[in-house]
Amino acid sequence: MRDKWIKKIKAFWKGWGYTLLISILIATSFKSVIADWNIVPTGSMNPTILEGDRIFVNKLAYDLKIPYTTWHVAQWNDPRRGQIAVFYSPRDGRRMVKRVIGTPGDTIAMRNNRLFINGEAVVYEPLESDPGAMEKNAETPVLIYSEDLDGIRHPVMVMPQRPALRSFGPLQVPEGKYLMMGDNRDNSADFRYFGFVERRDIVGQATAIVISLDILNKYAPRWSRFFTRLS
Repeated sequence: MRDKWIKKIKAFWKGWGYTLLISILIATSFKSVIADWNIVPTGSMNPTILEGDRIFVNKLAYDLKIPYTTWHVAQWNDPRRGQIAVFYSPRDGRRMVKRVIGTPGDTIAMRNNRLFINGEAVVYEPLESDPGAMEKNAETPVLIYSEDLDGIRHPVMVMPQRPALRSFGPLQVPEGKYLMMGDNRDNSADFRYFGFVERRDIVGQATAIVISLDILNKYAPRWSRFFTRLS
């Protein structure tokens, strides 16, 4: 009986095994090197990215890596200030999604949630609050502003009554490292908690929302967010 099963396994391997293995390697290599998507489980990027959004990650935005590693084969670009990047946390290695605030050589400071980059105050404008973009379980008032980072305009959210680290610096971003923060400034575990991010630990750029499911409403689809670009 044992010999019979061994023959069947060998026959399967010769017939379909190689094809299956190659197919798996091609599929996983594509996700590892070219493109992937990321499920966002927290509200740290509210109101830009909501809990339950599935975001598209362009892994060729900055460089080409060896599959299943962070080793660079070629590099043609670097993350720009204002872009949304996916990276491995220097604290625990988890994959995270945050906005690039500081690039190598920048001097960054924050005073009561207002950013200063290389001595210049970032421009903010108030926006009307969008209930669909707020934390539904928020127990404190929420304010939403438009922030301009090198021409990339995007909303940021603050919760004035929530305890948070709202000031730091000025400090200079070291060579080969980046300063990342969430758009939900008072509820984001970001640079203020894990420090600078190494260039080699940046996976790619988040460019769009593919699918959005409301995890607080029985995973109902948020149709208006499907296939929308991120800014």
